[in-house]
Amino acid sequence: MTTILTTIAEAREALVDPRTNGTIALVPTMGALHEGHLSLVRLANEHADSVVVSIFVNPTQFGPGEDFDRYPRTFDEDVALLEGAGVDAVFAPAVDEMYPKGLDQTLVTGGPASRILEGAHRPGHFDGALTIVHKLVSIIEPDLAVFGEKDAQQLFLVRAMVDDLNLRTAIVGAPINREDDGLARSSRNRYLSAADRELALHLSAALRAADGAADADAARQIGRECLDGDGIVLDYFELVDPSTFLPVEGAHTGTALAVLAARVGTTRLIDNQLLMLGVSTAVN
Repeated sequence: MTTILTTIAEAREALVDPRTNGTIALVPTMGALHEGHLSLVRLANEHADSVVVSIFVNPTQFGPGEDFDRYPRTFDEDVALLEGAGVDAVFAPAVDEMYPKGLDQTLVTGGPASRILEGAHRPGHFDGALTIVHKLVSIIEPDLAVFGEKDAQQLFLVRAMVDDLNLRTAIVGAPINREDDGLARSSRNRYLSAADRELALHLSAALRAADGAADADAARQIGRECLDGDGIVLDYFELVDPSTFLPVEGAHTGTALAVLAARVGTTRLIDNQLLMLGVSTAVN
């Protein structure tokens, strides 16, 4: 039976016993769960004795005009999925429990990598995301926390925060979980119309097309051209060094992480893939 915890005090009291019996893994989510989230839970179960999933739509990581109010909230369905996945506890606090003094509070800010790409297109997003992760880690005190690699920039910044602030929680990245046709799973996919969903397949196709390009500039050109079409508005298609998350030089060859964000219809989606440049990936 999965325990539902709604206050910080409840969470801290309930997690004393698991702490004495073994390790705890945290899987932070905003709910509206799907198979991608469940893959994180399965990975957490492999690494720890107890798994806690947080469900909290965090207002500080949404900017003006974004979808905070309409973000899907499916709590009962989420809990049923998590019970079936063997989750020990769900931490689902209200906004005023996590921000009792209001949203204008102390924030965690990232370094240079937090101000580019997603950080440039969604100012303040990573301040909110890093702040809530820090709060969750401080409350749950997990031995490890599992994050999806689809949010590659967030994962990079969370790892940097844990290292820079000397937190004791290990961060585990989980591979991107995709539909059979290649679309990366996302809670926002439910916003897509049937026509938009077909268009959304261009995102993963652009990443595949860029793999094996002669160099970074060639990969950028291929990726951007693949996403230059009616119904898709590209925010960015960029190649970064996975160790710094800063853009690589145009003549760069070898490995690079391709990251993109695009609006398909009214829905904004992100995706990424590690590329090998200067080496043909064609099969003879």
